[in-house]
Amino acid sequence: MVRMMMKKISGVVDNSEKEITRRVAVAAGTLAMSKTTFKILMKDGSPKGNVWEAAKMAGVIAAKKTPDLIPLCHPLELNKVNVHFETDAKKCLVKSCVEVIYVGRTGVEMEALTAVSASLLTIYDMMKWADKGMTIKDIKLIHKSGGKSGTFERR
Repeated sequence: MVRMMMKKISGVVDNSEKEITRRVAVAAGTLAMSKTTFKILMKDGSPKGNVWEAAKMAGVIAAKKTPDLIPLCHPLELNKVNVHFETDAKKCLVKSCVEVIYVGRTGVEMEALTAVSASLLTIYDMMKWADKGMTIKDIKLIHKSGGKSGTFERR
């Protein structure tokens, strides 16, 4: 018989004593696809409409809705969410890069990571008719600044 230990969930962390600072987080991830699918995407060939605009909006909405998706995340009034894409025709990749800025008492890493995930999932959804074998990978925090723990920079 397998025993499972249940740990008590303590709830949202009290950050009322933390200093208000400018918090910045940058995250990125990639979507790999076939050469044929990449060519179709680059020619705006999705029957569902404008892939790039839908994916940008999905990223912004996801950043704002992170507390609804990730338990115990603080609801935040974000100051800026910037979603942009880079493409690599040789490797048939789309890279989503998201920057989130907030002035307050808690970081915005989860908001940036959630936005990257949602933007790539949206591209997948809108292009799956052409390629169900696409792969979302390498979602990671690139940069974080502000707050007591200081700056993190992925090398």
